[in-house]
Amino acid sequence: MESTQTGDASTRLGGEKGPKLTLVDAVAQSVGFMGPVFSMAFLVPLVVGIISVTGNGAGIAAPLSVLIAAIGVLAIAWIVAQYAKRIHAAGALYDYVSDGLGSKIGGAAGFLYYVGLLFLGAGILVLIAGTIHDTLAAEFGFEALSTQVWAILLLALVVATMFFGVALSTRTQLVLALLGIATVLLFALHVIVQVGSDNKVGEAFSPSSAPNGWAGIAFGIVYGVLLFTGFETSANLGEETTNPKRDIPRAVIWSVVIVGVFYLIVTYAQIAGYGFNLDAIGQNAGAPLFGLAAPSDAGGYGGVLIGRWLELVVVLDMIAVLLGISVAASRGIFAMARDHRFPSTFAKVSPRGTPFNAGIAVLVFYIVFAILTFTQESLLEIVGPDGAPAFPHYFSMFSWASAFGGLALAVIYFLLCLGAIRGLRDANPALKWVAVIVGLLVTAAAIFGGVYQVQAPTLYSVYAIVVVLVIGLVLAFVIPGKPADLTTFDELKSSEQGPQKL
Repeated sequence: MESTQTGDASTRLGGEKGPKLTLVDAVAQSVGFMGPVFSMAFLVPLVVGIISVTGNGAGIAAPLSVLIAAIGVLAIAWIVAQYAKRIHAAGALYDYVSDGLGSKIGGAAGFLYYVGLLFLGAGILVLIAGTIHDTLAAEFGFEALSTQVWAILLLALVVATMFFGVALSTRTQLVLALLGIATVLLFALHVIVQVGSDNKVGEAFSPSSAPNGWAGIAFGIVYGVLLFTGFETSANLGEETTNPKRDIPRAVIWSVVIVGVFYLIVTYAQIAGYGFNLDAIGQNAGAPLFGLAAPSDAGGYGGVLIGRWLELVVVLDMIAVLLGISVAASRGIFAMARDHRFPSTFAKVSPRGTPFNAGIAVLVFYIVFAILTFTQESLLEIVGPDGAPAFPHYFSMFSWASAFGGLALAVIYFLLCLGAIRGLRDANPALKWVAVIVGLLVTAAAIFGGVYQVQAPTLYSVYAIVVVLVIGLVLAFVIPGKPADLTTFDELKSSEQGPQKL
């Protein structure tokens, strides 16, 4: 049954004059939130598996893992699109899970979803701080500001964004996203052309190229799914879009297709650029893309100016992702409190009309994570064969947070697909079953890859997922929530009502 917004126009998201967003805005929301430039700069090593203590990953078959993940996410996107035709809500993915599997499972899924976002946001925070510090120190000898100070400055920016509503419009998001995507895509194509006759497309898409075969491919899919984090967020704009039944489903599908093609090309370019050699990629595991941008006399395909330009667009995209996750997490916690799934204190609104206690909860989480990163350097540390730290500690913490977030999302997407069997009873049966089966298979593979023979510290993310799910289920029974078709943000000022990518 289709769910629509009731009440007069003044209670609808988007302000008193009604919705104004278009298909372009909705696509910008999803593409911008996914942070494709940031993902290609830092997450490819996770798909490859070169930063895992177990070596689990797709190896030079990383493009295959990305392709399979893209197909699975596209199936999930179809399911999200069908729900978006029926439920025009400002809530999140848990609304759809609740519709298919009931409020208890939906509440637990929502809890896991936002905890996953919190870990991803906190991991990106310390990664940005460390990346800025190390880049300035290496290239300009500037070390006046420590990594901790950069983290504090980033936290200040998060505070300003969440509590003062400093937001970029979706059109500005789209311009920035296109700038970064165009820059990286052109460079990736340049690398592929330069590799020339040494290109090995067949090997990049062969399961036998993965160190552990299909098990390695499955582990790569965990992070392949993570690459698409946020593809569903345009569905949150259903109440603010002029024609949500038409534009939101298209935005969800097209964002996955556009970004999926971009990911395949850039992932392959990074594998090919290092001569299909895992050791060579491993020497630049922190950010292989930057290594490829080095001058030719340093083994790269770019130059000083190209390298610095890539670093700039990547850092800007990282900051945008951090702000987007922070805003989405605070709005999500606020929304669940409004639905009586969380304690009502998290539904408190600041005098400026922004989520107050929910925003504080996000900041506290980030601060605790940052303190642990900078004071407990052996915590979740990835070590090399010689027992020494393989990467800066902030990168190890980010890696673990990414493992948690990727596996959490895989679990939620699995539940979404499972619930679609019941929730989408009136959808096209053939398309529904194809989407459900493909989505279940890919997310199951991702879950398998995230738990099979995984050792510490990555293994701890599996334990954490179980703990969070149990807590979520307990909360769902203790605070069962209210039956509601929509999550409305009437207390928020109009510019703050929708989860935004900033």
